[in-house]
Amino acid sequence: MATKKALGRGLESVLGGTTPAGEISVGTEIGKLKIGDIETNPYQPRKDFDEESLAELADSIRQQGVITPITVRKIETGKYQLIAGERRLRAAKMAALTEIPAYIRTATDQQMMEMAIVENIQRDNLNAMEIALSYSTLIDECGITQEQLSEKVGKKRSTITNYLRLLKLPAEVQIALRNNTISMAHARAMISIDDVDKQMLMLHEIVGKDLSVRQAENLAKSLMAEAAPKPAAKKNAKQQLPELHEQSKKMLKDYIQSEVEIKRSRKGKGSLTIYFNNDSDFQRIVKIIQNK
Repeated sequence: MATKKALGRGLESVLGGTTPAGEISVGTEIGKLKIGDIETNPYQPRKDFDEESLAELADSIRQQGVITPITVRKIETGKYQLIAGERRLRAAKMAALTEIPAYIRTATDQQMMEMAIVENIQRDNLNAMEIALSYSTLIDECGITQEQLSEKVGKKRSTITNYLRLLKLPAEVQIALRNNTISMAHARAMISIDDVDKQMLMLHEIVGKDLSVRQAENLAKSLMAEAAPKPAAKKNAKQQLPELHEQSKKMLKDYIQSEVEIKRSRKGKGSLTIYFNNDSDFQRIVKIIQNK
């Protein structure tokens, strides 16, 4: 029988089409499928499944059954391929179920990949690296822009950019992030540094000393300051005058009772400047020089 299901903004943009009431028309059938007839999703973005959490879900399924159906598509072999709900499928297997409720729909490879990724992202159960890889896959495989991806998953473009930048970090850092050894905020502090050796130094400092995000940011600033080119020393505008010139300057100043400035290059060339306050002062100085 046909079934309708209200979905989030991300899945809405993938599936498209709405009913007059505003709900998404999934256009699927719903029924119980043999678990043995369901293949895993090759586009599943989630790589790590917590065994303890799965065991808890399996216990719940034994008591209550699978409340939310998984989503599959029918393939040419007559079997089904999972689109969304791998955690529920795994837990159902652990609970020794032989059948599971499922939404059965028609989907292309691209639609399947998009739905699997968007569904997982909306559930907020992917780690930062899985999200980053998911975004990258959607952009590369589906040929969409970051702006279009932003609309599909209902996230700000800046958020998507921050995740994609994680993929530029060294492999060791990505592993630490995937394993939750460091947080995404720690990783973002490391992104600001271009030098791989310094990024690795930061990783060891963060993990070894259990640095807070603020401490990691301060460390990044310190490392960037070390790497910044030192400003060239400004040349002294006034070259140091030889002793003879200094003495002569003082003598002239005392003799004509006015300020005197002497400039001299390293080769001995220079200029002598005598300052006056007004015309009368100028005439006074000239008379002194003439009388001399």
